[in-house]
Amino acid sequence: MTTCTHHTIEQTADGSATLYVPQLDEHYHSTKGARTESRHIFIDMGLSACTAPAPRILEIGFGTGLNAWLTLEAATQQQRPVYYVGIERYPLSWNEVEALHYTDHPLFRALHDAPWNQATDITPNFTLHKMQADTTLTDELAARLCALPPFDVIYFDAFAPDKQEEMWSEALFHLLYSVLNTGGILTTYCAKGVIRRRLQSVGFHIERLPGPPGGKREMLRATKISQTL
Repeated sequence: MTTCTHHTIEQTADGSATLYVPQLDEHYHSTKGARTESRHIFIDMGLSACTAPAPRILEIGFGTGLNAWLTLEAATQQQRPVYYVGIERYPLSWNEVEALHYTDHPLFRALHDAPWNQATDITPNFTLHKMQADTTLTDELAARLCALPPFDVIYFDAFAPDKQEEMWSEALFHLLYSVLNTGGILTTYCAKGVIRRRLQSVGFHIERLPGPPGGKREMLRATKISQTL
């Protein structure tokens, strides 16, 4: 176990690392496998399920940048242009992220060096727009998100509801529904009944899908099937 300035690094079951937050008694990723979880929930069940030729992705919880990195890899492999907006209230330092040893590729550093609150072309197929924002201030967030074109995929990767319940509010889900294209999807690791019902209450069609190998039994994928509620 290695200690960073604000967090603790722990190895997960698939060999990849995650950050532990002592104040919340919470991890950034599943201890059953950080990389395995992210790839399954957000790439396999999210990006790969999206049929848009040039998907626009919104991530709630940019965190370590692992989801963005896996998406960049997929965009490069598929030669599929992606516009990626990652929202984070408390950005991590590069020293904290680098200590996780996700990859030595210089493009991973480029994700973290990219300026906040503006779009940056990382590769010809991947544009990153990191947004520093508080997702609980839904009116302020709405003004910023609604100024952008709508999204095709949402990665909902906030800390667990029993740790930060305010991140899983019906008001936020209503906003996210409104900024999705019809047919757009939201994926999350959390399959709790109360979260499923909140997503349904704002208009999403819900699928309970198998969770990542060795991890949680189920995850959720929510689809916007109509333009209006």
